[in-house]
Amino acid sequence: MRIGLIGAGPWAGMTQAPALAGHPDVMFSGVWGRRPEAAAALADAHGTAAFTGDEGIEALFAVSDAVAFAVPPDVQAPLAARAAAAGRHLLLDKPVATNVAAARAAARAAQDAQVASVVFCTLRFAADTAPWVAEQAAADGWFTAHAQWLGSLYSDDSDSPFAASPWRREKGGLWDVGPHALSALLPVLGDVTTLSAGRGPADTVHLVLRHTSGASSTVTLGLSAPGKAAGTSLVLLGERGRAELPEGWGDPVDSFRRAVDALLGAARTGQAHDCDIHFGVRLTEILAEAEELLAGTAP
Repeated sequence: MRIGLIGAGPWAGMTQAPALAGHPDVMFSGVWGRRPEAAAALADAHGTAAFTGDEGIEALFAVSDAVAFAVPPDVQAPLAARAAAAGRHLLLDKPVATNVAAARAAARAAQDAQVASVVFCTLRFAADTAPWVAEQAAADGWFTAHAQWLGSLYSDDSDSPFAASPWRREKGGLWDVGPHALSALLPVLGDVTTLSAGRGPADTVHLVLRHTSGASSTVTLGLSAPGKAAGTSLVLLGERGRAELPEGWGDPVDSFRRAVDALLGAARTGQAHDCDIHFGVRLTEILAEAEELLAGTAP
């Protein structure tokens, strides 16, 4: 399958581009970037073509069967709708959008065009965490869960290339790491039926969720923790006792290759993947509801 990449920033350079270039069943058909020099550098590094500007997007679509995305979510969603309308399969980053209407529009375009879609929720494709989520989802009797995703992007000693991301600065941990937590909780405990939300220090937020299984969960999310306080955990408690998400998510390039495999399989069989664009829309809906609740609380 010919797969093009929209995006030429740090995440594209670290993950999507090397995964596409090294996948045995993919022809890496090109890189589109908003900055011509970044698109050219990334394309040159992987022996493919560079595209930029609005005409460049159409040119990338013309030489691709599918499009992968590594751009901010509210840039991604309308471009995904255009790609789907052009008949291109979609390999999306999380979150699909931070705007519910835009996410739903992209999903409608994918459904109308009958193209395959996969959202790269890392936990659902990483070698250690994906089978753990599947194992817990197959079990019954979960009573409650506690998840914590705290990053230190904005601590004084941070050297993360993602700290300069304007959309992360604006939207915070709710939107950046919230999809990770939900992508693991929903398949195990079921969809969210009710939620409440409160603010913590800086961009930290706390969510309390009820799920269709009857279980509850609490989720703490943020990007502004001190370095020594940063970390992730997810603990399930129920009739089987305690289950904890394995530490470490492995190599993101390998995980993205598994997401590519999932897209190839969905395109070949016509069977939707569990992490398709409709799942991505549901994540956006839940996070948007939390954001609306938080808007009524003191900063």
